[in-house]
Amino acid sequence: MDITITRHFSLDESSMRSGALAAMEAQPDLSTFENKSGLAEDMKFLASMPELCDVTFLVGDTREPVCAVKAVLAARSRVFQKMLYQAPSPQRKKEPGPRENKLRLFLKRSSEPLLNLQNAAQQPSAQQHQTLIIEEFEPDVFRQLIEYIHTGCVTLQPRTLLGVMNAADYYGLDELRRACAGFVQCCITVDTVCALLASAERYIQYKCTKSLVQKVLEFVDEHGNEVLNLGSFTLLPQHVVRLILARDELRADEFTKFQAALMWGKKFCDTNQNTSLKDVIGNFLEYIQFHRIPANVLMREVHPLGLVPYSIIMNALAYQADPASVDPGKLSPARIRRAGRSMSVQSSMDPYGSNTTLSSTGSSDVPSSDSRHN
Repeated sequence: MDITITRHFSLDESSMRSGALAAMEAQPDLSTFENKSGLAEDMKFLASMPELCDVTFLVGDTREPVCAVKAVLAARSRVFQKMLYQAPSPQRKKEPGPRENKLRLFLKRSSEPLLNLQNAAQQPSAQQHQTLIIEEFEPDVFRQLIEYIHTGCVTLQPRTLLGVMNAADYYGLDELRRACAGFVQCCITVDTVCALLASAERYIQYKCTKSLVQKVLEFVDEHGNEVLNLGSFTLLPQHVVRLILARDELRADEFTKFQAALMWGKKFCDTNQNTSLKDVIGNFLEYIQFHRIPANVLMREVHPLGLVPYSIIMNALAYQADPASVDPGKLSPARIRRAGRSMSVQSSMDPYGSNTTLSSTGSSDVPSSDSRHN
């Protein structure tokens, strides 16, 4: 009987000990208090008050002022630390000859106090308010970058994603750059693809942009008809529109391509009153295979507009009646020329770098509106 009671008591004691340990582990560690959200809000407030900041950046073409705290920038980015605190290295002077050593050494010693004062005046003071010009990035992009540096938080948006990603790479903020690259995967949609392409125009010289543009163009290929019908498609630069229409991988029917070119041309002419719609449409005709548009659609929807030369319409109709009666080069001259080139639009690592290639395939008797658009 005693043995039984003793064993029972031992079991209860063991369970009580384990329960106490579990309760201690479940309790929060009250010795450490964190208020990261509060800190982020306070730092955001700090960066928004010019009188509390000691550096002002004049950003973009409009020179919009963006204020910041130099110490915070330097602590978070080595690029900013060098920009704001390191004085330019002095030029290396030629070593004096043996006879001049003693005289120059004496003069150097006698002038050291004056030189030290001059060097101190040239170096940026920790209490001096600096004003710097930033031309590489747009104001909205740079403002988001400064917000992230001060608070550790930023809301990524498709419109400024490319700029923020390249700015993060430029200023050595690897975590932000990786976050932008991860956001890209869920950011490319039918609704955002044109905004991404439009913003890429400014940042195409940066390495982060080139890989992203290729992903965006692959998405456009997969959703060709949807993208070409977007109202935002009219906001793209002309050479980007031509680049899209010229892609062999683009999954879009030819009439939709013609309608997209027509929609873009009308929008362009609305803002350029002295431009002929026929001239603008002429820049896109070689990328549309009219012989693949049904004959009734050609005669009912395309021909009455008077924008497509009669010879193109007749060649398309003749091909549909008897394919052997028409030279393929007259149907798709742009595709025939691209086929013989070692670097096509599709295989270019820099899609925008093929703008010259696209321009060179344009019809010589149709004036280009690139200069007017840009």
